[in-house]
Amino acid sequence: MKLLAIETATPASSVALGIGRDVVASAERVERRGHAAFIVSALDFCFDQVGWRPHELDAIAIDVGPGLYTGIRVGLSTAQGLAAALGVPLVPLSSLDVIALHAATHRRHVWSVVDVRRGEVAVASYQPVPGGVVKDGPPQLVEVEQFRAILQSDPEDGLVVGDWASLPEGFFRGLHRVKSGRPQFPAAEAMLELAVGRVDREEFPHADEVRPLYLREPDVTINWKQYREEGPWAEQSPA
Repeated sequence: MKLLAIETATPASSVALGIGRDVVASAERVERRGHAAFIVSALDFCFDQVGWRPHELDAIAIDVGPGLYTGIRVGLSTAQGLAAALGVPLVPLSSLDVIALHAATHRRHVWSVVDVRRGEVAVASYQPVPGGVVKDGPPQLVEVEQFRAILQSDPEDGLVVGDWASLPEGFFRGLHRVKSGRPQFPAAEAMLELAVGRVDREEFPHADEVRPLYLREPDVTINWKQYREEGPWAEQSPA
């Protein structure tokens, strides 16, 4: 099974090609902006590395969020376009799940975190099981202080993974049962592992039905009417 994974929901954009769970080519860049330019060059690089052509793919995995609004849109539109053109399944994945997958739990209760700005974080909790983790419930959007209160009231030893570095200085002070750890960002290589099982079980929607997981309205709303009239592809009046 030949798979492509695209990750653009966070500052760490990445692309990976795999045969099942085995990574055969990958590229990554950590930068809050410029997801679109990176994805184009990363796709070319990875396909050239292994000598594949897009029509050989069996499925495409895409991180639908939560995360950066523009980044999610760039990745999802790219993945949807490829899936439609190639006629292959599109497998949507959560950035929180991808982060939690490779958390070194040491039997700790895992909290996966993604910074979504405005003093809020997207979080989801996971219980360690042999070979990985299992999610406790749906992701939540909470204020930073709310998240600290949740951790403080948790009777279990906790491990915070993901974008914990964006939390305020001193956030972990007094949280004696909680540690922070890796991974910091979701990675396309980890997405391959999650995608394989879903493809095998045919757990994927139609590509056109895949939607971003924002958990709230975006910071900026694009005026598409104005963009069509004034943007770079607007019809030019004859001189």
